[in-house]
Amino acid sequence: MKHLDAMLAQGRVDGVFSAARAAVWFKGQPIYEGGSAPADARFDLASVTKVMCTTALLCRLAERGALDLEAPLPGVLPGARVGATLADLAFHRSGLPAFLPLFARVTEEHPALFDAPTPQLRALVRRRTVQRVLEVDVERPPRSQAVYSDLGFILLGEALAAVAGRPLDALFIDEVARPLGLGAAGFRRLSLALPPDDVVPTNGTRPREPAPGQESMWQCPSWPSVVGEVDDDNAWIMDGVAGHAGLFATAAEVARFGQAVATGWLGAPFDWRRDDSTPASTRAFGFDTPSDDGASCGPRFGRAGPRGAIGHLGFTGTSLWIDLDRQLVVALLTNRVISGRKNLLVRAFRPAFHERVLDAVGP
Repeated sequence: MKHLDAMLAQGRVDGVFSAARAAVWFKGQPIYEGGSAPADARFDLASVTKVMCTTALLCRLAERGALDLEAPLPGVLPGARVGATLADLAFHRSGLPAFLPLFARVTEEHPALFDAPTPQLRALVRRRTVQRVLEVDVERPPRSQAVYSDLGFILLGEALAAVAGRPLDALFIDEVARPLGLGAAGFRRLSLALPPDDVVPTNGTRPREPAPGQESMWQCPSWPSVVGEVDDDNAWIMDGVAGHAGLFATAAEVARFGQAVATGWLGAPFDWRRDDSTPASTRAFGFDTPSDDGASCGPRFGRAGPRGAIGHLGFTGTSLWIDLDRQLVVALLTNRVISGRKNLLVRAFRPAFHERVLDAVGP
């Protein structure tokens, strides 16, 4: 698949990213891996964390009866104001806001967190951040509208930890990484001061600059950022461990996880079907599905049969898409935010890459 190598090389030349790695499985076998980043490079997966960690753990615990997906959140996390079920949160139909800059308040209350924080300070800030998310009010009734919400997945991550009696990062290792042989995948807890070996850099300031559309949401000082720390600022103030972001992994590991989903390793709540009960939703349980127009996986991916495709994007420039009918898995990891959050060139690159993959494996 030299055309895929050439495309990834050209993406770097064109400024789409400075580093990339892709891995493809077809009909149960790995058929491609390549890119400018080495095979052992670990990328910040950003919101791909939502499927590879949080959704996977929901499935694992629910399958063996340790978790009821239809349980209202306050029954799992006392004090939560949102009364939606765990399934509602996973389908992004809980009524919670999409995003809040929780980190902006922390810059005023605990500026030492951005300078020379102790593990104790990190733990304190994390607890207060979780409490603030628990106290967020819904903006609309549950199931009335699908609104993609980081806050919902923060709460799901905390619910999983509460039910299992273990931190989310340890739970991921025990329930997902170890069974699938994903030795390099995991969270990078900031209080452990882990070395940044093989971690692909993303950006150099903390907090990150606002993404397009967020310019008026916060104003606060900035500090230098350390390579190897999670890009997402809300995950950063949570010590790098959160249900919505924080996972690092190689392209081969993300593809291997996708293959495990494709072959039924995870019990599939609601059969990975699109949520037809919520107006205009494209969401499956924890995953997204290709939009009818302008899908990030291209116009053909997931159109070969009745099962379709499921996948997820990560803000840093990562993605995982699984074509269930073709038995095709594509993990495309990049660091497109290295040149700033306004760099949106990956939006054209990603569907074109998936089209090239389909050209290689057939219609």
